[in-house]
Amino acid sequence: MAYRNGTYIAFHAGGTTDPTASDIKYYNTMKMWSANKKIEFTLINSHEKTSAVRDSSTKETLRRSLVARLNNSKHMVLVLTATTKNDTDWVPFEIAHAIDVCQIPIIAVYPDYDWILGPAELSNYWPQALASRIKNGTARVIHVPFKLPAVLDAIEQFGVSNITYPTDGYGFYSRETQVRWGLIKP
Repeated sequence: MAYRNGTYIAFHAGGTTDPTASDIKYYNTMKMWSANKKIEFTLINSHEKTSAVRDSSTKETLRRSLVARLNNSKHMVLVLTATTKNDTDWVPFEIAHAIDVCQIPIIAVYPDYDWILGPAELSNYWPQALASRIKNGTARVIHVPFKLPAVLDAIEQFGVSNITYPTDGYGFYSRETQVRWGLIKP
């Protein structure tokens, strides 16, 4: 069995490699947080654990690479924006493999929100692959805003070896925790 210590980050690329025109900017933000010496954030990036693939790679080559990366991951950070549900190829594949095969928890991050207290209210952001697995009870998901303290805490706490939380598809941090982080005004 593989050593599962990586963070797999999934996002909707929108059919472009332009970092300003797709959700890759959130992936790049996480890499910047990790590189910043003033921020206590370490990202063990699953995407850097296997050889790179290019846009010219075959779908099968890309699929094999994604599977290898997911198999070595302890959780998945899934960036959810208004366009993520429109992805019909790689994001649904990544979600299905992460939950059905790897059985890793999903850290669902929402750049459009400053705080989250009702994950079910965000279901319009969920791709069908995620929504169906939340509904049937196979997904373990913590829903957090795309804010450093929330993302950092979730990455530190929730992994394949932590089977106690989240226990279902509707996990979120308490109001008190989000107030303490400065995300919600007291």
